Amino acid sequence: MSKQLLFLLCLFGILSVAAQQAAFTEAKSIEGEYTDFTVDNLGNYLLLSKNNQLKKLTANGDSVGVFNDVRRYGKLHSIDASNPLKLLLYYKNFATVVVLDRFLNNVNTIDLRKQNIFQVKAIAQSYDNNIWVYDEQQSKLKKIGEDGKVLSETVDFRMIFDEAPAPTQIFDQDGFVYLYDPEKGMYVFDIYGTFKTKLSYTGLSNVTVVGKTIIGIEKQSLIAYTTGTFTEKRLTLPVPVTQIQKAVIRPGHFYVLKTDRIEHFTF
Repeated sequence: MSKQLLFLLCLFGILSVAAQQAAFTEAKSIEGEYTDFTVDNLGNYLLLSKNNQLKKLTANGDSVGVFNDVRRYGKLHSIDASNPLKLLLYYKNFATVVVLDRFLNNVNTIDLRKQNIFQVKAIAQSYDNNIWVYDEQQSKLKKIGEDGKVLSETVDFRMIFDEAPAPTQIFDQDGFVYLYDPEKGMYVFDIYGTFKTKLSYTGLSNVTVVGKTIIGIEKQSLIAYTTGTFTEKRLTLPVPVTQIQKAVIRPGHFYVLKTDRIEHFTF
């Protein structure tokens, strides 16, 4: 049984219990003041400190690598660790993607402007080891290779939607590509860029996709919606939402960034 399936079974089982029953168990905390973080599928932490040092720790807290050149292209916009062997750092102001290996060595830099791509809020790793980007100027989802060249692109979304989406996140999961626009909802495409459906989940924060389940935070609840079965489950968060600067959800794990630490819960 895959880790994703085990995660979903665990999640749905938890969500079905009585609200009074504790669903989360606090596992550990990492002390420190961090401005951003994420966790890969192996449980490794990627931590961005206030002095713009990016470091990688194992689930046990052992150091794996450090990257000190974070500010070279301005403010870091996002970290994609969906592939534990390949980390993507995206700098929105310079439309630049920095690719790091699993030890945080710089192995590639992609300047999207060389392909006349200037406005991008969201990027993501694709199933075939390339990179998805959403070109806001052309309203197209594009796939680029390691050399930055465009491998494929969709039609102009303004031709198929009344109003083109402005996604802030992209996910490539189980043969589908998800574009999340907090104001318009989740747009679902196949891996060839063909539009499949739109889900009217708006206003969610800390969104992720696991298998065919879309998970995000709304007020004090964790919401899980499975596209295949059209089921929705809700779970009360283990900490007040006002204390959450960022949350990361992984199979069986819930991570919360606070002002002075990162808290880790299992469920």
